[in-house]
Amino acid sequence: MTRSAWLLLFGAASAALIASASALFLGEVMGMTPCTLCWYQRIAMFPLALILGWACMTSDRSGAVYGLLLAVPGLLVAVHHSLLISGLVPQVWAPCGAGSSCLKQDLAWLGGIQLPWLSLLAFALIVALLSLHLKKTSA
Repeated sequence: MTRSAWLLLFGAASAALIASASALFLGEVMGMTPCTLCWYQRIAMFPLALILGWACMTSDRSGAVYGLLLAVPGLLVAVHHSLLISGLVPQVWAPCGAGSSCLKQDLAWLGGIQLPWLSLLAFALIVALLSLHLKKTSA
């Protein structure tokens, strides 16, 4: 594996680790209860940090393939969640029930940035980096 391909994989692993640590910090330290859609995104993100970290340590291309299989569904949920909070998708498509609201989860200390937008950014970055990595290592 070339250095540039490894750096792409490392970037994706770092993004997954930062996103996972941030989600844990928000939930466990800040006391923000995740909504249903946030849980789905966490289900996709948390294993990514482990899988991509292992792929970096072993220079294993298959870890990027497995990572992509988790990152794409996570990205789709993040897109839906972002469209939902932006009002571009009807509120009846929100799966949230009695728990935290899927429609408003903003961070006061970041100027009201909605959490799904940050998740969308993380998943999009991971998908892009993994796609580039797989393209570089396909030969």
